[in-house]
Amino acid sequence: MKDNKKITEDPRFKQCNKEALMGLGLGIVNLIWWFGFGYGLGKKDISEYTYILGLPTWFFMSCIVGGVLFSILTVVMINKFFKDMSLDGLSEEEVEKYRKEFK
Repeated sequence: MKDNKKITEDPRFKQCNKEALMGLGLGIVNLIWWFGFGYGLGKKDISEYTYILGLPTWFFMSCIVGGVLFSILTVVMINKFFKDMSLDGLSEEEVEKYRKEFK
């Protein structure tokens, strides 16, 4: 005999997918930033380099500024867009609550 239980998609998946895409996007932008400054400014002859705090500008912008900037952006993104939610199984009432919350 078949069990005719209704299968419902967990409403938290929508939020999890959104958070995963945001993290992936931030990682790609970080890579573009690093590559752009590292290889864009670093292609010059060494005699043409400019320096910030004793470091070549390409290194300072790609590694120091990029590291600080993307660390701050990560904290802002998590605090503003990510939601704290239980990963335990849901009752029908909790499913309805999350559906309303994650619209």
